[in-house]
Amino acid sequence: MDLELWKRVKKQKKMTIEEIARKANLPKGSVQNIFAGYVPNPRVDTVEAIERALGMSKNDRSERNGKWINVYGNIAAGIPIEAIEDIIDQEEITSEMAETGEYIALKVKGSSMEPRIMNDDVVIIKLQETIENGEIAAVLVNGNDVTLKQVKKEDNGLWLIPFNSAFPHFFYTKKECAELPIRILGKMVELRAKF
Repeated sequence: MDLELWKRVKKQKKMTIEEIARKANLPKGSVQNIFAGYVPNPRVDTVEAIERALGMSKNDRSERNGKWINVYGNIAAGIPIEAIEDIIDQEEITSEMAETGEYIALKVKGSSMEPRIMNDDVVIIKLQETIENGEIAAVLVNGNDVTLKQVKKEDNGLWLIPFNSAFPHFFYTKKECAELPIRILGKMVELRAKF
């Protein structure tokens, strides 16, 4: 989304927030909050609806300089669930971010990372096999399940730690990490909360 471009188009076409909301079939308050900058990363379908309401063409949208990445569902924030399934949406990242590596987006399922990361939030993951101690990562567990946890490294293994105290911490020895396997897929670099 390019909010400045939207504002220029809105001004050029002399459109009101009410008119945009009506044409986009969205609540006026939601559109108002987006244009005020309170919702920096609205859903892709919301972005497309607003751009249609503004009468923007695909050429207008392609000038935004961002890169669209796929959102895969779902990453567990709780018990690990089957990893990357179908592509369920898309999210835009900046071209500057895209130049620093490969990224995917994952939809969170579960409540183990609440209150910071909620069920149905989308996280942007930079694909990399190593992270710093204490960072949040998408972690491959048992070879085919992915979970989102804070990772604490120790000499004899690593901890996968939820933020929600109602959920257990999991410790894996170096041997278990090799045999199961337990592998870092990538580092969480951005949270896109959904309203």
